[in-house]
Amino acid sequence: MSVRTGLRVVVTGATGNVGTSVVRALAGDPQVASVLGLARRVPDLTVPRTEWAAVDLGQEGAGDQLVGYFAGADAVVHLAWRFQPTHDPVLTWRTNVLGSLRVFDAVVTAGVPALVHASSVGAYAPGPKEAPGVDESWPTHGWPDAAYCREKSYLERVLDTFEHEHPHVRVVRMRPAFLFKEASASEQRRIFAGRFLPGSLVRPELLPWVPDLEGLVLQALHTDDAAQAYRQAVVREVDGAFNLAADPVVDARVLGELLGARVVRVPVRVVRTALAAAWSAHLVPASPHLFDAVLRLPVLDASRAHRELDWQPTRPSTDAIREFLDGVRKGSGERTAPLAGRKAS
Repeated sequence: MSVRTGLRVVVTGATGNVGTSVVRALAGDPQVASVLGLARRVPDLTVPRTEWAAVDLGQEGAGDQLVGYFAGADAVVHLAWRFQPTHDPVLTWRTNVLGSLRVFDAVVTAGVPALVHASSVGAYAPGPKEAPGVDESWPTHGWPDAAYCREKSYLERVLDTFEHEHPHVRVVRMRPAFLFKEASASEQRRIFAGRFLPGSLVRPELLPWVPDLEGLVLQALHTDDAAQAYRQAVVREVDGAFNLAADPVVDARVLGELLGARVVRVPVRVVRTALAAAWSAHLVPASPHLFDAVLRLPVLDASRAHRELDWQPTRPSTDAIREFLDGVRKGSGERTAPLAGRKAS
């Protein structure tokens, strides 16, 4: 497997959960000469061999900016994504879909030879919940009622056409499971639970039971481990899709053990009705449509990443979740606008 050296890499969405880990992973690779991190707001963050610049992919003029930033780059890692506001899917579409189209067009215009795109397990159609899981050939139709899945799936179709029209561009699609680390805890709490849930309440003694819901089976991965797979996708001459996930598969029993809580069987409709009411009242940002999608996500087989990226997660999924929960309780974060938390301020 050939590798390249002296690479100049541009990362969009460089200040979020995945972006900060990917930037550090790339900056630590001797094959990478420099990294340019793009985000809506330039962070107060120092990473070796890394510079920062501001760009808002949701703005119509972003395309010209991107061409300038991409000029001379050997690879673009596209991570930028807007999760909220879930009540305004047109706004998220402008950034996530139209912004991605601007990135893809700029890659071609600037003559960048490689594009590494952050897809997701959420792009997959509903599938089996047991190991060994689905490989990268599983249909990427998403769950149509959830905006996140629709957008990820739509971009998969865009990239199908992109690869056909621009065969000279090496395209990699990363499809990770849920990604967690301590520094992302405050951001993810705000995205999914809202600002009104104090992190100090996420303590085992205050969570006496975990709901055992039909379909509540998922996979997790430490964000830093995922970042190493992104790094390998940049420096190796690989293309196509790669599933990323760590063992063990997480269900209510595993969550109960992590939280020291009792597992109680609960009908899905009860939780779904309560979540829908809270979302409609703007009490929580996570939509019931995303909840529906999570219950249908397939388990992933990450064998291709193990073989072709020489990649293995260094931490089990349970350690990633445990670190995230500790971060929620402590208000952990980092000195970027998306990740800001009590520890980072």
